[in-house]
Amino acid sequence: MPGVLRTTLLPVLLMSTLSTVAVAQPKVPPPPAPGSTVPLVARSERTIRVEGLGEVKVGPDEAFIDLGMETLAPTAKAAAEENARKMEKVVQALVKAGIPRGEIETRNYTVYPEFHPPTKPEEAPKLRGYRVSNTVEVHVRELARVGVLLDTALGAGANRVESVRFGLSKPEVAQGEALRNAVERARQSAQVLATSLGVRLGPVLDASTVTEPERPIPVVARFAMASEAAQDATTPIQPQEQTIQARVTLVFAIEPGQGQGR
Repeated sequence: MPGVLRTTLLPVLLMSTLSTVAVAQPKVPPPPAPGSTVPLVARSERTIRVEGLGEVKVGPDEAFIDLGMETLAPTAKAAAEENARKMEKVVQALVKAGIPRGEIETRNYTVYPEFHPPTKPEEAPKLRGYRVSNTVEVHVRELARVGVLLDTALGAGANRVESVRFGLSKPEVAQGEALRNAVERARQSAQVLATSLGVRLGPVLDASTVTEPERPIPVVARFAMASEAAQDATTPIQPQEQTIQARVTLVFAIEPGQGQGR
């Protein structure tokens, strides 16, 4: 019996030892699958990072006029009715001047009470009436007519011009040109650096960009309770050029130049 026991335990111990050796063997990572690529950044640790700023100046091709009508009446209903009647007269005058109604939109409408200032500290303020303010935005596609349209609105009864803003109908065109300029400047900077360092410029490994959004140019043109003198001459409005900017960051691989080892 003792001999039988030794014969039986020996294979068990041998299998246990083999199993332990198999677990202790290091795992070799599998080779890349056919057709797969190694990330570009991993191929080279030698890089040049540059930034470029592109800028384009363009003239605006559209304008937005914010016109307001304010009315004051003893009651809110009376003030609103008077405001609606006067504003409709302004809108009709603009439409008659060639602005489609679809290009005239309401931007703000408020109704609030207005009080007389108290004459004595202990005196309660007395209600003066209700003020209604209605502001519309007029989209103008012919910049040469901005001044004429302002005079038309004021002549029709508008008593506030909140602002005149100029913009671009297709800003993406100017943004694309600014971006191309930024890339070209960044590439030139990278080439100067590579030449100065005695290395060759390799492919682009990474690129990122930030395009500055278009900002409409405001024109200070505020009038309150316009007088009839404004109807005697055309209001001069001169649009300014807009500046569109784009920033780009490029990362180039660099390779040893002639006479340098790898």
